Amino acid sequence: MTHSEDQDQPAPSPMETANDAGFTPTVPLTELQQAVERMRQEVRKVIVGQEGSIDLLLTALLSDGHVLIEGAPGLAKTLTAKLLARCVRTGFSRVQFTPDLMPSDLIGTSVFDPRTTAFEFRPGPIFSNIVLVDEINRAPAKTQSALFEAMEERQVTVDGRTYPLAPPFMIVATQNPIEQEGTYRLPEAQLDRFFFKLNVDYPSLDDEIAILTRAQQGKELLSAENVQPVLSPEELERSRALVRQVRCEDRLLRYIAAIVDRTRHDGSLMLGASPRASLAILTGARANAAIMGRDFVTPEDVQAIAPHVLRHRVQLTPEREMEGLTPDQVVQLLIKQIEVPR
Repeated sequence: MTHSEDQDQPAPSPMETANDAGFTPTVPLTELQQAVERMRQEVRKVIVGQEGSIDLLLTALLSDGHVLIEGAPGLAKTLTAKLLARCVRTGFSRVQFTPDLMPSDLIGTSVFDPRTTAFEFRPGPIFSNIVLVDEINRAPAKTQSALFEAMEERQVTVDGRTYPLAPPFMIVATQNPIEQEGTYRLPEAQLDRFFFKLNVDYPSLDDEIAILTRAQQGKELLSAENVQPVLSPEELERSRALVRQVRCEDRLLRYIAAIVDRTRHDGSLMLGASPRASLAILTGARANAAIMGRDFVTPEDVQAIAPHVLRHRVQLTPEREMEGLTPDQVVQLLIKQIEVPR
């Protein structure tokens, strides 16, 4: 099986925009909306279902954030990341994390050149634009830590010299939540650098029948080659600049801060979210609003984005884990406890 339906609820379709109600945004968002819809259509040439994860990946792309995708094997996590990269006319590389992978295998190494009697730096696969890190939890901590500087500062330091990573730069990592043998838990500091964590579930019966129908019609229908580039790096940067112009009123800033602050004082959590989570909710809510055709953030934008920002940044107490609670359930309860500004 290569496809799935995401258990995350998708954001409302951009076709249901505020424009339909006669609203005219002061920020020109039509081009951005059209680009997002074209990317959706390109990905759906290959992927059946997964509307939620596709929308959230596009939101993260517009927000300049990294994404961690978790799901059982065979749910098209890797394929979805590849298709996202094909939608942008830019560089793509894939790294398969394994227990014997070294940091130099990822970021590169200095090699002695006898012709010049000097060391020459040979960049690794991290020097691309959209980097797929497959099964990130299969590599030990020293290799995972090689991503820290790249994810946060968009640069790599080797032998005392700093090498910038060309924009756009986005890490899309996958991991399997079921297999624990031969895996390493991601440290909290690294999890905090992921903008979103997306949970991918099994497809519905109808979606699986559609997958089988496509497969029977020909394997070429399931090929990533069917997806054509939609955005250039320059167009992507223009879209991101438009997202940064989306307004968020003070009352909604307080709403975001209240949600994140509650994670630090709830008895069900032993670890709350950092200020980086607040910034991610703000940026993601702006991108969600822009996709919907609005130049202002609403409480619904915040509520749509917050669970995907918080689920990997909080930790349950041992007692709550033993009771069978999940971070998603606790986060949803926290959001419901905060008064919604109107």
